[in-house]
Amino acid sequence: MKRQGKRTDLTSDQVGPKLTAKEISDVDSASQVKRYIRLNNLVPELLSLVDENRIALTPAVELSYLTEDEQKNLLETIESEDCTPSLAQAQQMRKLSEQGKLDMDAIFGVMTKPKANQKEMVRLPMESISRFLPKNATPKDAAQFIEKACEHYRRYLNRQRDMDAR
Repeated sequence: MKRQGKRTDLTSDQVGPKLTAKEISDVDSASQVKRYIRLNNLVPELLSLVDENRIALTPAVELSYLTEDEQKNLLETIESEDCTPSLAQAQQMRKLSEQGKLDMDAIFGVMTKPKANQKEMVRLPMESISRFLPKNATPKDAAQFIEKACEHYRRYLNRQRDMDAR
């Protein structure tokens, strides 16, 4: 009689107890659990790239907001260009998708842009160039100084080439 009117199907499961995101968050944060759940919106091929660690979790969550067709187009670009999206690229594609502007050309354009961490850089220790720089030069000042010096040197070489051609 005490149990009359109480539903037991809301709190138990055949496999085990039902857990909330908060209960699971003892291991991971609740937002992290929600990100993992969001991955279920990815097409299986993209999800396997996440499983293989070729696509990081956060970009994958952004990609999960794309339509199935957009995800398939992205997968074609990933395969043809042998590249995976960065977080910034995934966010850009999500934004384009929300605007209804994400087609194959837009995906290709986003994916073929060089990523910030892939830009080639030249690094020089300040002590190796400090004798050429004005005193108290900041790294930004040093970069500008080096650019100007290279430009002057290029002009010098062009003048030399022109004189030799005569």
